[in-house]
Amino acid sequence: MNKVFLIIGILAFLNFLVLLFVTGIHFGHVFLGISSVAVIGYGLIFDKIPQWVHITIWTVCVVPIALSGFLAVYGRTTNLDYTEDVVIVLGAGLRHDEEVGTHLATRLDTAIIYLNQNPNAIVITSGGLGAGRTITEAEAMSRYLIRHGIAPERIIQEGKSTSTHENLVFSNEILSSYFPDGFRAVLVTNDFHIYRSVRTARNIGINVTPLGAPTPWHTIAANYARETLAVLHMWVFG
Repeated sequence: MNKVFLIIGILAFLNFLVLLFVTGIHFGHVFLGISSVAVIGYGLIFDKIPQWVHITIWTVCVVPIALSGFLAVYGRTTNLDYTEDVVIVLGAGLRHDEEVGTHLATRLDTAIIYLNQNPNAIVITSGGLGAGRTITEAEAMSRYLIRHGIAPERIIQEGKSTSTHENLVFSNEILSSYFPDGFRAVLVTNDFHIYRSVRTARNIGINVTPLGAPTPWHTIAANYARETLAVLHMWVFG
């Protein structure tokens, strides 16, 4: 077993290094790095640890592992009927100043597939102006959609938000003026982020159907680790 944990820890640490070079540093990446070092250390002293310590560690680890599995299943489950009024795409940061990042591109690609199958739906791109950027996430998202064949008149921009909660609050304010009698929305974000986003939307009062975009493979561990902590925080503190 010590070799198994050493291999897992080393692979996780290599994943952490790749993320540093490819996407930079954020909390999920740091958490992955710390966790990988802990797993490597656990593998090195595995044979010297009393059995009760092993049982305690594994018991504690069951909760985040089970929660990550739940988030993965929930994030890939949907019940679309392609008669929804609007697609809400949540922002996820830009790269190279005006270009959407990898995660945001997968969200937009998923939205495009839906929009091509439901030509009556409009789309709202949601995301404000990040530090050091010259355009909002909403503007960069709109440009991406237009380049990929979505008509400009189908796109609404929400360019003030800086968090998931604000994404949804501000989008709801805009859409309520377009649909005074109410609207049905498709909520698009990455699969790991679907559960928390849907909970937030429904707490605000938005009628949403989730549509999860795939998470790039090299970021799965970091994003699910971070999202697990975020969901636990939501459950405890609201």
